[in-house]
Amino acid sequence: MDELQKKIVDYVEANGKTYQQIALEIHEKPEVSNYEFFASKRLADQIKSVGFEVEMPAAGHRTGFAASYKSGKPGPVMVFLAEYDALVGLGHGCGHNLFGATSSLAAAALKSVIDEVGGEVRLYGTPGEEGGENGSAKGSFVREGYFKDVDAALSAHPGVGHRLTEKTLGCVPIDIEFWGKASHAAAAPEQGINALDALIQTYNSINALRQHLSDDVRIHGIIVNGGQAPNTVPDYAAAKFYLRAAAASTLKDVYAKVERIVEASAMAMGAKGSMKPYQNWVENMVPTPSFDAVYAKNLELFGETADPAGERLMGSTDIGNVSQVVPAIQPTINISDEPIKGHSKEMVAAACSQKGLDSILLGAKVLAFTALDLIREPETLKKIKEEHAYEVEHQAD
Repeated sequence: MDELQKKIVDYVEANGKTYQQIALEIHEKPEVSNYEFFASKRLADQIKSVGFEVEMPAAGHRTGFAASYKSGKPGPVMVFLAEYDALVGLGHGCGHNLFGATSSLAAAALKSVIDEVGGEVRLYGTPGEEGGENGSAKGSFVREGYFKDVDAALSAHPGVGHRLTEKTLGCVPIDIEFWGKASHAAAAPEQGINALDALIQTYNSINALRQHLSDDVRIHGIIVNGGQAPNTVPDYAAAKFYLRAAAASTLKDVYAKVERIVEASAMAMGAKGSMKPYQNWVENMVPTPSFDAVYAKNLELFGETADPAGERLMGSTDIGNVSQVVPAIQPTINISDEPIKGHSKEMVAAACSQKGLDSILLGAKVLAFTALDLIREPETLKKIKEEHAYEVEHQAD
């Protein structure tokens, strides 16, 4: 371990308890997408207190922020990504209280040495990863140009075991709505237009569509409004669906097919139909293996080994949007010795356990070391950028 790495370790050890306490506070006050007022302010205030300039709100998100610290020397721009939203009705069953604290501490730790090596360190507070109202904020940060001068993006997600960055599916969450005409279902059904029938026709047509879709595509949804009374022809019906696919081109094609189903169902019933996304599109994750290799090497310095990414495509996450424009990693960092599922009560407990809190310090050290390597090793960064460009170009192969 060289002098700069030792400075990072010393910084993390000296300040780690502050970030562990922040993680516990966020855990105790779970907030869902677009309502993470406490969590975003707590993290933004902390990073500001250690010398970062903070923009808040950011990228059109009232609970988003962008923090930056520029050294006095030229060099690459490293961005750490912070998540801090909770799950509806469950709390921090995905460990984002740890996620946000880890990235924040990593950014602060890298700042402690960046004046010596040059470059810029940033921390982006990206709300709503779980989706929902104004959700999947990383897509907004990409669209609004926050990554146009970024060289690499880093984060680590709490989970079971250490594992390198995995591919994920792209996803577009959509609202489907139909408007018909109410009438008495027994006395004058011929005068009504049944919005629910149009929605059921859509549901069944989507099921029929599945046999003509590639194996990577996933479509799942629920009916959220099917009418108010059985003796009244429903004049309004609504559903929420997720459309997922492994590549952006496939996802756009699936979207167009479902859109045509909605149009046809409306036409068949004489109703008015609508289909639209209710938040940002989530892009598929494009891993950069050479970037993950740097992370894995640094993880081993602390006596831990990361498993390779699994072959099975997982769910969806908006780190995918970032990976489409800059090299990005989001390995899994271990917070439980027992096999537990994400989005569960057991994960809520793990997210405030001692092992979970310890992962903040480990993750901050490894992420900061990884960013430091990219700053100090221009050839490594060049290789990562070249590989990333290739992977993006060939992601649909």
